Amino acid sequence: MINTTVAKVTARIAQRSEDSRGRYEDKVKTARHSGVTRNRLSCGNLAHGFAACGDDQKQLLAANGAANIGIISAYNDMLSAHQPYFDYPAQIKRVAAEAGASCQFAGGVPAMCDGVTQGRDGMELSLLSREVVAMSTAIALSHDMFDGAMMLGICDKIVPGLLIGALSFGHLPAIFVPAGPMGSGIPNAEKAKVRQQFAKGEVSKERMLEVESASYHSAGTCTFYGTANSNQMLMEIMGLQLPGSSFVSPMSELRPELTDYATQQLLRNIDNKAVPLAQIVDCKNIVNGLIGLLATGGSTNHLIHMVAMAAAAGFIIDWQDIAELSAVVPLLCRIYPNGQADINHFHQAGGMAFLIRELIDAGLLHDDVYTVCGEQGMDRYRQIPALDKVLVWQDCPTDSGDKQVLTTVAEPFATTGGLKLLQGNIGRSVIKLSAVVEQHRFVRAPAKIFESQKALKNAFDQGLLNTDFIAVVRYQGPKANGMPELHQLMTVLGALQDAGHKVALITDGRMSGASGKVPAAMHMVPEALAGGIISKIAEGDMITLDGENGSLTVDVSEQVLAARTVIVPDISANNNGMGRELFAPMRELMNSAEEGATLFRW
Repeated sequence: MINTTVAKVTARIAQRSEDSRGRYEDKVKTARHSGVTRNRLSCGNLAHGFAACGDDQKQLLAANGAANIGIISAYNDMLSAHQPYFDYPAQIKRVAAEAGASCQFAGGVPAMCDGVTQGRDGMELSLLSREVVAMSTAIALSHDMFDGAMMLGICDKIVPGLLIGALSFGHLPAIFVPAGPMGSGIPNAEKAKVRQQFAKGEVSKERMLEVESASYHSAGTCTFYGTANSNQMLMEIMGLQLPGSSFVSPMSELRPELTDYATQQLLRNIDNKAVPLAQIVDCKNIVNGLIGLLATGGSTNHLIHMVAMAAAAGFIIDWQDIAELSAVVPLLCRIYPNGQADINHFHQAGGMAFLIRELIDAGLLHDDVYTVCGEQGMDRYRQIPALDKVLVWQDCPTDSGDKQVLTTVAEPFATTGGLKLLQGNIGRSVIKLSAVVEQHRFVRAPAKIFESQKALKNAFDQGLLNTDFIAVVRYQGPKANGMPELHQLMTVLGALQDAGHKVALITDGRMSGASGKVPAAMHMVPEALAGGIISKIAEGDMITLDGENGSLTVDVSEQVLAARTVIVPDISANNNGMGRELFAPMRELMNSAEEGATLFRW
């Protein structure tokens, strides 16, 4: 029996979205066809489509009977998570050929690394790169050559962009294929400690680079529970990739077997006309994704991305929906920054299968959904893959392998979810409460105003922040500068918190998916450039952030706030350098963070 709040929120989303989902379904229905897709092409079209193929593949495609898979890949050498995708296309093509099908590399999508661009001008391209990935996916699939798609992507904006783009082709079956995390490196607590020492000038740059290199040290996803690993959790719990495939190492003998099986499964779904993407991404699976995000204390970035992905499928969700789910979904995971364990420890403790089983058995997850396994129901997702000469799925252990990392609904780490909505006279924002220990969840202090991340860091370097305060970092929203992550502020504020000061952050920008131990009210709407109250807060105004009760207020009357004159800083420099000039027109079209900060909606 499904939890009553989960059922209520799901029904409300469905009702709210009747018109927009109806328009999306009409589009999908119009795009449906019988037989292979390329039957609709002229001889000239088709000749162009297979001109570079070998003779055998040309004959296969000309016969118009065999399925043709399109591969969309975010491979590049610079992203450790995506480097393993280098040889996936050849592997997928081999498996397809063995099954009598065809496969073509349909297109690549850009894949930037937020870890490289943190604190740099390039970070201002990051959020909008999601829209570029979506459009690139659509271009790759636009040739009417493909009967299904394999999506190769892992990291922050890339998976949401791939899904948004693929949903424009929701009449086709699609499957997401992960590559897995790198091995565990230096303990997260040690890395965070040295970062703070570096911020205070206590260790050298050489020592800092040595520590960072011991943390990010090989191919594979970074092992903390940020946006990349939250993406993988979401794709699995939403039924968009194979059960148990999210966190298998790139070096494991199991990994290539899972990729082979994913290819075979997609071909089965094409042949059986089973579960096109639009049927999987329905209201219940979207709610399942939100529940997974809350139960694991996932990335705050998904309070934007989930809204945008849902909108691409015609569903309208908001932070109130997430807040109500958070009130009934317990926190079952302690993965850095919510704890000291990394994603490998989570996987070894029972991982996704254990988590999904717990949530289903407690009535907190919709079980009557379609998945890429080609059937209704999530029974397969209670299982873990293993090699017994061939790939098999086995029931996951009854007990958690590490109760400090992964626990049960009966004995949760917290009775509510890891993400929370904050509301008050400043506006609406979100906080990753699971990463903040109880004694730091309430802060009342005067405001210090900054209009860039750099300004706050400069004040810290000059010794001007050795006091209790709430930092207001504004003009960081989607329209102002593309809403970059302000992750570097966590090191500075964390050092001040450790020194005994009461500190917090309010911003219309984003933090990293690994938002840390300092209470941060982020994604503030309305943003400063849209006239939000955050633009009217003055130096010294008393602010109260109450994470437990979900409130955020400035102690200034409505009349005084209304009378204050807003002086918008000169942000024209945001339009120049590092390619930002190419994105300036797009920023003007972005909606609010609570609406997904997206260009695309039904």
